[in-house]
Amino acid sequence: MYKEPLWTKNFIILSIVNFFLTLIFFLLNATIAAYAINEFHASTSQAGLVAGIFIIGTLIGRLFIGRMINSTNPKKIIILGLSFYIVTALLYFADLGIGFLILSRLLNGFTFGIAATVIGTVVAITIPQHRKGEGISYFAISTALATGIGPFIGLFLSQRTSFQTIFSLCLILGIISLFTVLFIKISIENTRNNDNKPTRQGFKLSHFVEPKAIPISIIILTMALCFSSVLSYINIYASEIRLGSVASFFFVMYSAAVLVSRPFTGRLADRKGANYIMYPAFFLFGIGMILLGSTTNSGAFLLAGLIIGLGFGNISSIAQTIAITTASPERLGLATATFFIFFEMGAGFGPSLLGLFIPITGYPSLYKILGCVILATSALYYILHGKKESAKFKSLES
Repeated sequence: MYKEPLWTKNFIILSIVNFFLTLIFFLLNATIAAYAINEFHASTSQAGLVAGIFIIGTLIGRLFIGRMINSTNPKKIIILGLSFYIVTALLYFADLGIGFLILSRLLNGFTFGIAATVIGTVVAITIPQHRKGEGISYFAISTALATGIGPFIGLFLSQRTSFQTIFSLCLILGIISLFTVLFIKISIENTRNNDNKPTRQGFKLSHFVEPKAIPISIIILTMALCFSSVLSYINIYASEIRLGSVASFFFVMYSAAVLVSRPFTGRLADRKGANYIMYPAFFLFGIGMILLGSTTNSGAFLLAGLIIGLGFGNISSIAQTIAITTASPERLGLATATFFIFFEMGAGFGPSLLGLFIPITGYPSLYKILGCVILATSALYYILHGKKESAKFKSLES
């Protein structure tokens, strides 16, 4: 039986570009709060806003570009999005105060949202129908690896060089992404054949999001909000407990856990169901956060990174697969967009929201509290999806 290829030129190129864009996002997200505090004497809440405002721009960009995919060649949109992304990245080099930095982050996020939305939609559409789960899982690895490597590079550079060097690296990666995407071939008809069919006039929520993907997206919003405390404040926390020299290696452990476990857990989820992975992942993520808040030495600190990688790294990938498989094929793109809108809401609003509590709780207690929230969210997952998932697999086995 002929098996349609997954690793096409388009799939490989778009996975690489997605890796670079996600790398830039997490590289900056892990360091920009410290930059705001050090360079502009921003408060903790202001620093959280600088980190999170990027996501608000991304959400606006995703909503703005959604319907344009129907009538414009996606390749042109990606090229324009990346071009304007590079232009807005140049704004980071301007030293015009905290207000201008916040505006720069908003605009940079808007252009990121445009490019990332089209890339994710095109990948979801072009993967062979009978290999959707496998293809999305492999594509998600590029995001998961960048999630760990990005903060590692950011923290490593922030301790050894200037923030201008970090901004320069992000600019170079953006230019490489733009150059790389020139080699893809996308037909507008391919995108019209699936979830981007013309819709009736008038406003409906279902024109912008996939309702069936909302339950699992609520879970990922909560998890991303908790994980944002690690991305945005781990560098500051590590310095506070005198572990600043090993802070960047936290994300090396995270990435190693994701890289080793993701293919294995993906196959298990396909055979035994998402619950088989999700419940242990909730436990590991929660315990990892509690350990992070309790650590007093580098060994426990790095172990927390490993455990959190096994937890959140698999929650995010399996949850994305759930979002994709709950939707009908023609709404695959909207399901993907819905998942990332909620993910980015948690990651974006998390730093500024949690920043309000840090002066009250301190970092150790905050991480412990969030660990308990994560453990409790496993019950919410059961209500929103896990119960239905169990019933589905029981019916298949009977």
